[in-house]
Parts: sequence; C-alpha cells; structure tokens
Amino acid sequence: MSTTARILAIMGSGETSPTMVKTHRQLIGRLSQPNAVVLDTPYGFQENAPELALRAVEYFDVSVNTAISPLGLTRMIGADALAVQQGLSALTDADYVFAGPGSPTYALRQWKNTQVSHILHEKLQRGGIVTFASAAALTLGTRTVPVYEIYKCGEEPYWLEGLNLLGEFGIPAVVIPHYNNAEGGHHDTRFCYLGETRLNMLEQQLDDGEYVLGVDEHTGIVIDLNERTAEVVGNGVVTLRVKGNSTTFASGEVLSLEQLQNPTVAPSSTPPPPVVVVDEPKVVATSLASVAQLRREEFESALAAGDANGATRAILELENDIKLWSADTLTGTDADSAREVLRSMIVKLGTAATGGLEDPRERVAPYVEALLAIRKIVRAEKRFDLSDIVRDALALAHIEVRDTPDGVEWLLQVPE
Repeated sequence: MSTTARILAIMGSGETSPTMVKTHRQLIGRLSQPNAVVLDTPYGFQENAPELALRAVEYFDVSVNTAISPLGLTRMIGADALAVQQGLSALTDADYVFAGPGSPTYALRQWKNTQVSHILHEKLQRGGIVTFASAAALTLGTRTVPVYEIYKCGEEPYWLEGLNLLGEFGIPAVVIPHYNNAEGGHHDTRFCYLGETRLNMLEQQLDDGEYVLGVDEHTGIVIDLNERTAEVVGNGVVTLRVKGNSTTFASGEVLSLEQLQNPTVAPSSTPPPPVVVVDEPKVVATSLASVAQLRREEFESALAAGDANGATRAILELENDIKLWSADTLTGTDADSAREVLRSMIVKLGTAATGGLEDPRERVAPYVEALLAIRKIVRAEKRFDLSDIVRDALALAHIEVRDTPDGVEWLLQVPE
C-alpha cells in the first residue's frame, strides 16, 4: 500500500457522475501510486453487473484519470473458492476501495462470514481510502436499512445489522444516503425512499446514542481519521438527526470527528480548513435531465440572438455531457431524454441554416411597410377594393394585417 492516509468517504449518490469527479480526484491525489479497486458485490445480483463494472472503469479512466479494477466479488456464497480468495487478496492490497449502487441486503448477505468487513476495518486503521456510496453507504453504520424490502415489497420498517465500520471509530450512526430524494413527486421519498413516517418508526428502534447520518444526493462527507475532521462536499447537505431533531452542514463545512461521535455535544475546537488538492469549477447540475435543460436554454438563447457559434457550442456541450453522465447508474431514462433534446437542437439548427438565422420579419419589413403605406392611401380615398387586394396579397405571403385602434399591425406567420 502506498499511503498512510486513513479516509472514509460516504456519498449519497452521484458517485459516478460529474458532480463527484472533484472529490474522487482529491482523494486519489492523496495516493502516490494508487491501486484502486471496485468492490462490486452490491450490484452482483443484477443481470447487467458486467455493464455496471465497465461504467465504473470507464468513469475512473476518463473522468478521474485513474485505472480501477473490479474485484470479481459479485457473488461470494457458493462461488469458486479460488476466485473469492483472489478477490479478497486484491481487496487487501488495494489502497482505494470504491463501492456503490445495488442492494445493501444482498451485499451484507454475501459479505457475512467473510473477511470483507475485517479487511476494510484494517485498511482504515493502517492506511487506505474507502469510498462507499448509495447502497454500499447504507451498510457502513451500526444498522442498515433494507430499502428494497421496505419500499418495494411493503415490509414493515426494520433494521439489519450493518458492517459498523463507523462504530469502529466511535461513530454510533446509521447512514441514510439519497437523503433528499424527491423522485416520488407528490409522495414522500426522502431518506432513501423511506419518507418521514417510516424513518420515525425506524428511529424508535435505535438504541440510546445511535443517530441518523443523512447524506443528500450528489453530496458526500469525507472523514479523515488522521486529521479527525469530516468535510462536506458536493451539492447538498449532510444531516445529523438525533431523535427527529436535525442539524445540517452545507458543502464546504468541516466537522470534527467528535461531532460525529457525539452530535449532541458542541465541538471543543474549530477544525482546520480542508486542503484543496484540485481546483475545479463548481458543478450545480444534479442530473443529466437538468444539464440537458440548461443546454436547451443556452441553445434557444443563442438561436434567438442569431449566434450560430453559440448554438453549435450548446449542441457540442450537450453531446459531451451525455458522455460524461453515461457512467451514472441513476441516469435512467434521462439519457434517452437528453438525446431527444440533442436531436431536436440539431434539427432546429439545420432549419436555421436553411432559412438563415436573422429575423425573417426584418428581411421583409421594408416591402411590407411600403405596401401598407399604399394601403393607407387608398383606404383614405375609400378605394377599399384596392385595399383588399393589398391585404390579400400580403396574406398569400403569410403576412396577417390587423387594423387596431392604435394603428395597423402585421404579423409574419412562418410556415412549419
């Protein structure tokens, strides 16, 4: 192992999206020669597990500029003993361990009676960086929420025994990622799809001293065990919830380790500011859908201003955004929607290239105004037959003439 850094990073979601690139780079920057691995158990039950592994590899390669290798521990119960041992040995040798989406229940079941928990604990004790996100993050605390069983299958809220990596360092917390989830729209899907009612029921089952550590989507908390600090990163907030009472910490704020160990006690001193390793522009978008909407607005503004280069730039940036977000396991149908936006932008730009980007009203205005001046003269002479001829001729050219109390108005109706 190439580092003495002892860091546990917890991400609420977005672990393979552009929002977390900066954090991954900063963490990798703590290692002289990083040996990074994907602990692929949480999604091992899924049919597309190889695709998810490939997404992670490509994300770290392209966005983080780091090679990472899946451990091949998608299934440990009943798996080939040699393959499992090889995966565990690679996990032991790694100094950067990443795990993300899937099922916490499945992961805990596969890891039970294995050395996974021990290896991770030793890594954080002796030197290494562990980054757990989404489903994997749920397993870190004293207890784990069986999300699928409660939210999808309708079981009464209950806890599973967690890995308790946090407890090994005096943090008696249960981790709830996706804390600010809003996918439910009209129904409450906060707190990793639990909602307030079910989270209250689960809180009543906690022992004295245990509390909820909530991490918003596209947000993380980086716990430096050497410095005894915890920095909030990303777009949202981290919440320490004790018996229903919440204290939040925004991105950039730094907590002391003792605050995590006992959130009801004020810190004895102000922790030092975090060391910034990589300076990156702040990413505010939290989904590919929001990025596509932003690019659409940039495109429409450029098109309206007759800025062909700006419109083209918005198209190219959206194409690159789609590529960057392709590794995000939460993209879902956003990718299809973004591609539809991209196609629409291309078609509009093609239409503009055919007809020109300048306002067609400006091109025809001199001729229309001249004809309307003639129409005004003949109407004053009560030559309404000639007035009608002018109006009809303009109508054939898709120009509607309206007589109003304030004068004559005309509207160019551009054919579709």
